Order: sequence, then structure tokens, then C-alpha cells
Amino acid sequence: MIGMEIGIDFIGISTPFYCNDGKGNFVMHKRGSACRDEKGRWDFGSGKLEFGEQPEISVLREVEEEYGVKGKIQEQLPAHSILRLHNGVNTHWLVIPFFVKVDTAKVRIMEPAKATEIGIFTLDRLPEPLHSGAQFTMNRYRQEFKSYMKKTKA
Repeated sequence: MIGMEIGIDFIGISTPFYCNDGKGNFVMHKRGSACRDEKGRWDFGSGKLEFGEQPEISVLREVEEEYGVKGKIQEQLPAHSILRLHNGVNTHWLVIPFFVKVDTAKVRIMEPAKATEIGIFTLDRLPEPLHSGAQFTMNRYRQEFKSYMKKTKA
């Protein structure tokens, strides 16, 4: 689609991932200069769903591409739209998010132009500023994150 921009001219589909160690510690990165938007903000990680690709395959591919580790899907959160005004333009992304267990000691930045820093954080001590999509998800799905945390501690 020449001249059309994903998330603006048509709905983008993304597979965000909440990489964690299964003990309440989550991987996040600070968005770099090659990111589509919100450079300098902290995010959990995400990738664009490719044509013909299943969401589960997409999320595991993206985890390995961005963080250099293999992951194991623990749970899928409900798919939802993220509608926002960014730089004066309405955007629309459908996101299909997953909790993914990784070895956080092996996580590293694989795309330095897209991630300038990486860190491990608990949900009660997330870094700032957050990417608007991450903030939306944390606000809307806080209960799902709390339920997930109870399951991992059981």
C-alpha cells in the first residue's frame, strides 16, 4: 500500500509482550531513535503481526529479535484497540498481548537504534515516562496483571 501508513491509514495489528521471570520482574526498554513513535519512553516490547503469521508465532519471534532470548508464552491478555492522538494524528492499533516468561539474566538489546536502555522492573516500580500504549494497558488491565502475579506466586 504505497503512501499508506500503518496505524494511521489502516488499523495496525501488534503483539505486545510482557517478558518476565515468573517472579514479578518485568523487562522493559527505553525506545530509541528508530522507533515509530514516542522515542525516549519506556515500553514492554511489541512487534507488528506479519501477514499470514499467527499471533503466538509473532510474539515469540519478536521477543527473540528484540531481546535475544527464547520465550515461553504463559498467558494471553484480551485483545483490545489502542486509539490515540499522536502528534495531531489519530492512530488505531489492535493489540494482542501476551505474558512471556524469559531468562531475564540473558536479555540484551538486539536493536540498539530501537532500544537505548533495558531494565528489569516490578509492576509497582515502573520507569517513567511510559509509552502511551503501555500506560493504557496498565490502566485498563491492572486486574489481569494482579491475577497473573497471584498465579505466578502460587
